[in-house]
Amino acid sequence: MTHDVKNKIVSVERFIPTAPGLIFEILADPRQHSKIDGSGSVKAAQVSAPQRLSLGAKFAMDMKIGVPYKMTNTVVEFDENRRIAWQHFGGHIWRYILEPVDRGTKVTEQFDYNGSKSILILKLRGSMKSNEKAMMKTLENIEKHFAA
Repeated sequence: MTHDVKNKIVSVERFIPTAPGLIFEILADPRQHSKIDGSGSVKAAQVSAPQRLSLGAKFAMDMKIGVPYKMTNTVVEFDENRRIAWQHFGGHIWRYILEPVDRGTKVTEQFDYNGSKSILILKLRGSMKSNEKAMMKTLENIEKHFAA
């Protein structure tokens, strides 16, 4: 776990004994996101979401933090089986980096708030610390998904 204040990135990583391509398929399918989300805020993909994400794809999610709301994201990074990231109107980016290693994958999840339009609000809410905990849980959930 790292929180690079200078570069405004919160990063967690975990070894998952699964091939990168299999993990990428879950990340590239917005309908799977609620199954792996460690924050508990991702509820479901909107029916308009594409079956599989690609660079520039837009997808909306039903969310809930206290009250229900919708969040539309745009895929801003996409490298098949290696990297995927999306950004919403707030400007921050959720990124997954997959690195093949012996008998599995090193998965790094990042909350990149370099482009955030509301850094002060993020800091006041303690988002960096809470996102770090949620990301650790997300990676744990991905590993459990493949252990079943």
